[in-house]
Formats: sequence, C-alpha cells, structure tokens
Amino acid sequence: MNESAGVEPTTASEPLVLVELPAAGRDAPVDGVALVTLNRPKALNALSFELLRRLAEALERLDADAACRCIVITGAGDRAFAAGADIKEMAHATPVDLQAANGFEQWARIRAIRTPIVAAVRGYALGGGNELAMACDMVVAGEDAQFGQPEIRIGIMPGAGGTQRLPRAIGKAKAMDLILTGRSIGAHDAERLGLVTRVVPAEATLEAALDLARDVASMPPLAVRAAKEAVERAFELPLAAGLEFERRSFFLLFATDDQKEGMAAFVDKRPARWRGR
Repeated sequence: MNESAGVEPTTASEPLVLVELPAAGRDAPVDGVALVTLNRPKALNALSFELLRRLAEALERLDADAACRCIVITGAGDRAFAAGADIKEMAHATPVDLQAANGFEQWARIRAIRTPIVAAVRGYALGGGNELAMACDMVVAGEDAQFGQPEIRIGIMPGAGGTQRLPRAIGKAKAMDLILTGRSIGAHDAERLGLVTRVVPAEATLEAALDLARDVASMPPLAVRAAKEAVERAFELPLAAGLEFERRSFFLLFATDDQKEGMAAFVDKRPARWRGR
C-alpha cells in the first residue's frame, strides 16, 4: 500500500504546484509547452485537497494563455508521480464533511481543461495518482512506474474517476482485477493494456514527455483542441452522436485561418505557420 500518510513536506515558502512556461528542456526551453510539477516529494506527492485546488488553478491559467499549447504534469523527485490521496486528511471525514469541503470539484475543473495534457510518470501513480494520470490525455511512463487503485485495501473505493476511466482504458475484466484486489501493475503491463502511451527508461521520462508535448504544440492549436474534445466525446456519446459531433467540428475548422494556411502550405510544399485563429 503506497497511499501517503499525509506528512506535508513543503514549507510555507515552497509552493505545492510549480509551473514553468516555457518548460525548461534538456538543451533549451520547449516552446509552447508548460511543465507543471506536483511539489510534495517527501509525501510522495500525495494529492491533498489544497494541492488539487492549486493544480486546477494552475491548469486553468495555462489553458487561458495563448502561449501554452500543451501541458506536461509530473511529480517532484523520482519516487512518485502521485502516490495517492492524502489519507490523513480524509481518515476522520464524514460524508457531510466531504460534501461540504467540495474538494472533489477540482477533478471536474481538471477535466474541463481544453489544452492537451501529458503525464510524465515515474514511480508510484496509485489511487488518486492513477486517476490524475488517466485524466491526462497521454501518459509517458518510466520503466519504474507503478499504476493501480489500492483504495479497497483501506476500506473505500476509487472516488475520482477510477471506476469509470479505468474500464474505458483497459476493459472491464482487467479493471475489476485491479480495483477489487488493490494490486498494482508495472509500466510495461500498463502499456500493453492501453493505460500508457509509451514506456521509456526511467531517467528519460520527463524529456520524452516534453518531446511528445513539443510535437503536439507544433500543431495548429484550434485543430488540436477540437480533436481532443472529439476524442473525449467518443467515451461519452453513442457512436452516431459522436460521429455527428466529429463532423460538425471538422466543418467548423474550415472557418479558421489555420486551415487555409495548412492546406496552402501543403500545396506549396513549405512549412505551415500556425496563428491559432
């Protein structure tokens, strides 16, 4: 069991969430890419309600910034992306407490982000950490990554999307296995099951995620956001309704300058210059 006991590692001067825009890559800043770091390394980046609130605020600010075209989320240190919820914070909560605190509303705010998000996962991504990774659009996992929903072992169940997103990612039978036993799986098994986009050597995780984000950020922003929304609708709508949503979005992109530029650049055999309009 790797849920955090909730020991707060940061001082008052150390923010729970760090943001870099542009992200600092290995050799140079990564244009158009923001890096968001969960900053509770001594607590294995446990997701306290305050951290989730700060994370949602940071993502919303980036989502409104035209300079940000893709976001990478990672955890401070190399032991955990996020090892779960802050159990000490919730241990004595009542249903009324949880409802009144409105802490779970932060998950809806994260889900509403239109900018593509890549999770860079090293170490533990358990419980809420796995739910956060699944809330991202793509997951780059180091070979040391571990994924799972261990809530059953402490008398509860996933409450931030685990019972809904995990079956959609890996199928009912495998999701039942992980949720009802609380066991975790490694990065290569997670990739094989479809939970992870790609697996890389542990020390290369963040750079690989930034490289993937750079590729996304180099694409036309309006088309990227429209495509992300259409893919998400595939998990929420019947096929016919999803196809209709896709078609309307496709048609609407023909009203953008980027569509005209992209097709002209293709015909002229030159690089396109995206303007995001």
